[in-house]
Parts: sequence; structure tokens; C-alpha cells
Amino acid sequence: VQLVESGGGLVQAGGSLRLSCAASGIIFSAYRMNWYRQAPGKQREWVARISSGGSTNYADSVKGRFTISRDPAKNTVYLQMNSLKPEDTAVYSCNALHIYSSTDYWGQGTQVTVSF
Repeated sequence: VQLVESGGGLVQAGGSLRLSCAASGIIFSAYRMNWYRQAPGKQREWVARISSGGSTNYADSVKGRFTISRDPAKNTVYLQMNSLKPEDTAVYSCNALHIYSSTDYWGQGTQVTVSF
């Protein structure tokens, strides 16, 4: 099983980035996909989730600015991040959670840095 994130980088406040997480080795439709983030010196924070059916939920801190989506044809989940703020700076990781067994897998993370 592999989850490979990409799309991180350095952006100015107010800018946008789109993160991708490509999954392999799992039956993509059997997993709820999540994005988490961890800023330096802080605990990991849940950001967004999307069910196999496409239902979405967001942390209050990103609601209205971030959009999670999934492409079953590509076994990929995306996180579109708009109106980025310096406090969004963190390592963003994707997580695949099996809808029945609670088995989960993690990607290695991608760094997002938002400058003032």
C-alpha cells in the first residue's frame, strides 16, 4: 500500500495550492480519505474528509477555503486550498481509513509554507 502526496510548496498569503494523494494497493472505494496537517511544535490536526460516496466534512479552520475531492478513476484524492494564511503552514498528510475494519494507511506528507 502506498499513499503519495504531492503539490506542496511555498506560497504567499492569499494564494492557492492543490495537494494530491495518489493511492495504490488498496480498493479505493472501500476507504474514507482524510487530510491531516501538523505544524511545527503542534499536534496533528484533522483538516478534511471525503467518503467513498463523496460526502465531505471540514475542520472549522478551513471551511469555506479548502475543498476535498476524489477521482476514483485515478485513485487520487485532492485538497484544493484557497485564501491561504500563514497559520496554514504545516506538513499535510493524507490518510486512508477502511470504512469497515478501521485499518488505515498514511502518506509521507508534503510541506506547505505560507508566507506573509
